[in-house]
Amino acid sequence: MNPSRRELLATFLGLPALLAGCNSNGQPDLPEGEIVGPSDGLGHRLRDGWRPKPDTWEEVPVVIVGGGIAGLAAAWRMEREGFHDFVLLELEREVGGTSRSGTGKNGPFPWGAHYIPTPLAHHHLTIELLKEMGVVEGTADDGTPQISEQVLCRDPHERVFYRGRWYEGLYLHAGQSAEDVRQFRAFQKHIDDWVAWRDGKDRRAFTLPAALASDDPEVTSLDRESMADWLARHALTSPRLLWLVDYACRDDYGLTADHTSAWAGLFYFAARLKAPGAEAQPLMTWPEGNGRFVSHLASKVREQIRQGWAASEIVPTLHNGKAVIEVTAVNAEGNSAKGFKAGHVICAAPQYVAKHLIRDFRDDPPDHLREFEYGAWVVANLHLRDRPAEVGFPMAWDNVLYESPSLGYVANTHQRGLDYGPTTLTWYYPICDADAPQARTLLLETSWSDWAEIALADLSAPHKDIRTQVERLDVMRWGHAMIRPKHGFLWGTARRKAAKPYRGIHFAGADLSGLALFEEAFYHGVRAAEEVLAARGELRQPLLP
Repeated sequence: MNPSRRELLATFLGLPALLAGCNSNGQPDLPEGEIVGPSDGLGHRLRDGWRPKPDTWEEVPVVIVGGGIAGLAAAWRMEREGFHDFVLLELEREVGGTSRSGTGKNGPFPWGAHYIPTPLAHHHLTIELLKEMGVVEGTADDGTPQISEQVLCRDPHERVFYRGRWYEGLYLHAGQSAEDVRQFRAFQKHIDDWVAWRDGKDRRAFTLPAALASDDPEVTSLDRESMADWLARHALTSPRLLWLVDYACRDDYGLTADHTSAWAGLFYFAARLKAPGAEAQPLMTWPEGNGRFVSHLASKVREQIRQGWAASEIVPTLHNGKAVIEVTAVNAEGNSAKGFKAGHVICAAPQYVAKHLIRDFRDDPPDHLREFEYGAWVVANLHLRDRPAEVGFPMAWDNVLYESPSLGYVANTHQRGLDYGPTTLTWYYPICDADAPQARTLLLETSWSDWAEIALADLSAPHKDIRTQVERLDVMRWGHAMIRPKHGFLWGTARRKAAKPYRGIHFAGADLSGLALFEEAFYHGVRAAEEVLAARGELRQPLLP
């Protein structure tokens, strides 16, 4: 039985949406729209055991499986080294994974990740990419890159909607008590202490990429408790502070604070600070979000990309005593297959995909794969004919709803300096259920019309006339959007085991860090590429230490 509209809104938005989401006649009034990518149908067929036979075979030294940031980074690294003899297989018609973007009458917009913080001086790999993109204008005395003004997030950065009006910033200062202020300062002191902390090798407790962070037990022990338990242990109970920390966990990890590792929770606040007491590093963003990185990376390796082709099986084997990896790929329509015989494979797909692709893993899954858990997300792009009505602080880049389980929205015209007229709002909703498979089922069983109604109801609280302004509303469903850094996972053994090469197969992906961040995916893609180049005797100038 399909849920009623009232049940639908109560399930996804809670009771406040029952009133805020109703239009004048109490009936849904939906614009045009549809569910767009990714191609989960073919993926599920492959997961369930369908294995096509190749029509043709091609010999190629290296095959990269997956065209997200990690796969593109691996391809970029090999091309940069002067090694061109590889192919990159990507099921979707567009590369980029959760960093994909789109474009419409109001300009480009993100379908997922939409910013990165300005790198610190020791983030050499990210700085190298940004230099190549032409957005580094110099270097400060402390080694921090000076980023072009046009890619730094334009003011105002953030605002929060609370009880009928918008307020500047993300932390809700309006109406705070003396105790709220005291606890917020106490929390900031804890963060500053961790920013100042160094281990015996002069490593920070938290940094990007996480591979550069300290593995000292004083730091890694934080992974043994949840962020909510860490807050309680430090007597931090202010509702406003708890909301801020919970929002941070939902925003970056798709988990509530009671399921997020305390290490990950503190990482969110500490890794982006240059020094104790400093402001967080400025954010870099574009109208299309991290789709700008996708475009740049893909432009360097366009000839090697095979879009619309999905790896369906990876088989390490021996031919005449020589180690060979056979990769079968099927086209997006599922009516044609081809084979590749490679010396090395970079599996830049998440571990849950690797489990089904690699024949040895499918027949006898390694124990560590069971510890990788992924969150489900919905992203909707609402294309507006004009700005909606609102009260309080004016529209910012990031617009957050205090009393909603959604993450609010970003405005695609903000970075272009367009403060009036048509715009596109990208709305984010993580399904934070503790049971990940149940969350995916809920995601996929909810129709476009229901997701559209949920998004419109959610945004009707701050924008009473939102329905009259939306011309089109499209929905992207991400069933495995991001790795979940639940407590006990980040500094357990599973990630390290998963990153080890297996019979000529090298692994890449942000899930190997446990953090679904651009810098992590980029790092692991480059790392895997350098492993392959070194194995082939082709690595002359490593970018990684």
